[in-house]
Amino acid sequence: MRLLFVLLVLISVPISSVPVSSEYIPEYLSVQKNRKILVAHRGASSYAPEHTLAAYRLALSQGADYVEQDLQISKDGVLVCLHDLTLERTTDVERVFPDRARTESNGRRRWYVSDFTLEELKRLDAGAWFDEKFRGERIPTFQEALDVVRGRAGIYPETKGPEVYGSRGFDMERLVLEFLKKNKLDRPGADPRTPVIIQSFSAESLKKMAFELKTRLPLVFLINSDPGGKWLTAAGLKDIKKFAAGIGPAKNLIENDPDLVKRAHASGLTVTPYTFRSAATGKYRDVREEMHQFLYTYGVDALFTDNPDQFPRER
Repeated sequence: MRLLFVLLVLISVPISSVPVSSEYIPEYLSVQKNRKILVAHRGASSYAPEHTLAAYRLALSQGADYVEQDLQISKDGVLVCLHDLTLERTTDVERVFPDRARTESNGRRRWYVSDFTLEELKRLDAGAWFDEKFRGERIPTFQEALDVVRGRAGIYPETKGPEVYGSRGFDMERLVLEFLKKNKLDRPGADPRTPVIIQSFSAESLKKMAFELKTRLPLVFLINSDPGGKWLTAAGLKDIKKFAAGIGPAKNLIENDPDLVKRAHASGLTVTPYTFRSAATGKYRDVREEMHQFLYTYGVDALFTDNPDQFPRER
């Protein structure tokens, strides 16, 4: 049924109505056709260690429409799934490679992903920090993540720290798009069962993909704050639409300014706030109530959640 729905949307939407960064409306952007979209944030990360195959598989079993992959780059140029630029929070790197840290100006020792080859990264345990029952989980490559998700949900990769990787000689945007081309996912609608949306906090990263590398895939601009009103005014949103199909604001930006959703929609942008988790629901009774408020009262199109099983499908 989902496949039929996506195909109908592809056929019915006129090209002239689509943002400049995309020439079709994937399922994620078709919410006005009455479907809200669930993005599993780092997988089902309330229940399994983030960015592991265990978390991705659980997200799929809990009904995720998309599974998110934050991307880092190994020393030998392989895209891997990890949120942080460094390894110490979610792996046992300090035990396995105690002498491989960089000491920063503040005296803090950090183990950067890009200082380790893929073979070295695969020696790290990425599960036991979360719960002993996940001991043995490894950092997945982007390819391994795609192999698990493909045909069952969409993928939602993020270019993480692209400027940092650029300073180290990597072209993250090109690597991501070449990876998608290799997997025949570089065109909108290439595999309707596995739609692709690319996200970033870096406007320059998105602009590079849209204008220099000329991707037609939908892009989402993540926003955690807006000092001086650069992006979230009507004028700022109009500027975003030049290089992106949607925005991904921190949820507090909408809570403090619910009209943001209407302004974004008026600019032709979708709205996918982050992050909804059972561990931090603020004034709401639980995460389901919070997500319901954002989806059906504020009118967001989709959202990122650590709790895919709590996503309220119906109004």
